[in-house]
Amino acid sequence: NIRTFTFAWVSQIGMLLGTLVYVNAGTQLAGIDSLSGILSPGLIFSFVLLGIFPLLAKKILAVIKARKVLAGYPRPKKFDRNLVVIGAGSGGLVASLIAAAVKSKVTLIEKHKMGGDCLNTGCVPSKALIRSARFMEQTRRATEFGFKSASAQFDFAEVMERVQRVVKRIEPHDSVERFTGLGVEVIEGEARILSPWAVEVNGHTLTTRSIIVATGARPFVPPIKGLAELPYLTSDNLWELRALPKRLLVLGGGPIGCELAQAFSRFGAEVTLVEMLPKLMIREDPEVSTAVAERFVREGIKVLVGHKAKEFRVEHGINRLIAEHQGGELSIEFDQVLVAVGRAANTSGFGLEALGVRLNERRTLEANEFLQTNFPNIYVCGDVTGPYQFTHTASHQAWYAAVNALFGMFRKFKVDYSVIPFATFTDPEVARVGLNEQEASERKIAYEVTTYGLDDLDRAIADGEAHGFLKVLTVPGKDRILGVTILGEHAGDLIAEFVTAMRYGLGLNKILGTIHIYPTWTEGNKFAAGNWKRAHAPEKLLQWVERYHRWMRG
Repeated sequence: NIRTFTFAWVSQIGMLLGTLVYVNAGTQLAGIDSLSGILSPGLIFSFVLLGIFPLLAKKILAVIKARKVLAGYPRPKKFDRNLVVIGAGSGGLVASLIAAAVKSKVTLIEKHKMGGDCLNTGCVPSKALIRSARFMEQTRRATEFGFKSASAQFDFAEVMERVQRVVKRIEPHDSVERFTGLGVEVIEGEARILSPWAVEVNGHTLTTRSIIVATGARPFVPPIKGLAELPYLTSDNLWELRALPKRLLVLGGGPIGCELAQAFSRFGAEVTLVEMLPKLMIREDPEVSTAVAERFVREGIKVLVGHKAKEFRVEHGINRLIAEHQGGELSIEFDQVLVAVGRAANTSGFGLEALGVRLNERRTLEANEFLQTNFPNIYVCGDVTGPYQFTHTASHQAWYAAVNALFGMFRKFKVDYSVIPFATFTDPEVARVGLNEQEASERKIAYEVTTYGLDDLDRAIADGEAHGFLKVLTVPGKDRILGVTILGEHAGDLIAEFVTAMRYGLGLNKILGTIHIYPTWTEGNKFAAGNWKRAHAPEKLLQWVERYHRWMRG
């Protein structure tokens, strides 16, 4: 919204300046009396003005807008620091490291643990748990690999201790000592933004030219009746468990819920997975969701999609979830419940509300294409802003946030989301980059589909994992890749070749023309490209080639 008076004077000035530029250009054109006049300094200057006027007008409006937002906040004559970064998760760590690398004075503030959720409660511990659970599953398949029998006994407490040992081993990568040694000032404490130029921590006020907010997100706990009265688990406190739940209810069929449901089931817990939406992994194509759900059912997980959690009850010492499904109700008994229905951005508690930093409709911090908030010197990156909540996208955004915060007066870089890969580490794994059929159809983007079944891949057969597929979406009639979905063993690793191809504009012909080691899983990528090539073979030319060979045979 803009006030009428402001709109009027800005419009008048803009029209006046624009008129002067156009009149000057017209006058210069009218005065040309020879071809050499086209290259006259006056005319060239007029056309330069025509080109730069929109950019200049945009810049002036941005300056006016920035001054208006910053009005009322006294700007220090000198600054203690070039940059203050709040939050030492993936985004904050990378942003502060970049700032230190270009010799700026940067302070990183963290109130909890270095490394953020990914190291301490997310990616790292979950993958360590999944690895142990996978080993248990492999022992059950011993006869498939030529063993007469195999068994494994486990102590769940020791499994969880191993998880913590894995975290401890990776901790030094994100430690205070490492980042201090790299030139980052690290302060352990709770930050509070006092103004666009000042941050308070541990009773001290730091002045800074720019601020990056990288405070991450936390598990979202839905307001379901009775849930607050239960000692529910989330991905934050799950790692404190030392006894395996006998009956585990997992609420949420997204990546976190699916990964952990399968892991606990493989340790012997009776797992019920409840998802409100009509399928697991709602962002994926139907055949992907179906394949994962069928695998879960075969492993003994009770999968309930289209079930909405209505109320939690405790009756005679028994925990129950009342779920709605197709107009009826279902009662589900459980011992412990894991809530995995998404994550909420950490936007409160450090001064953003008082300052007036805006939120968007997703309740994350609103940012423009340069990762600036409505305060031009306050930037954001990671889960606190989205739109993707992945460790690698937080790191990706951190480069843009840091560079724009430090060098934005010379040039700003628009954050690039064109090629964002991600994976869900179920068994089988699901990995994707770019569009799938579901998204392409919703956006009315024309595409062709090429598939390759991993059940035909030599290495997959040798490994006893001959299932899954690669699905590649391309521009109709061309080898340009729009997106790739992989379901199967090592999908998160296999997707990397397609990520590189999409990032640098390489098509399926380039992948087909690249030597892949035999026998490896990466050959699946080449065979998918080969399937595309066969589908686009020049039939008329091949008919003439066939005639040539017939003629050569006499």
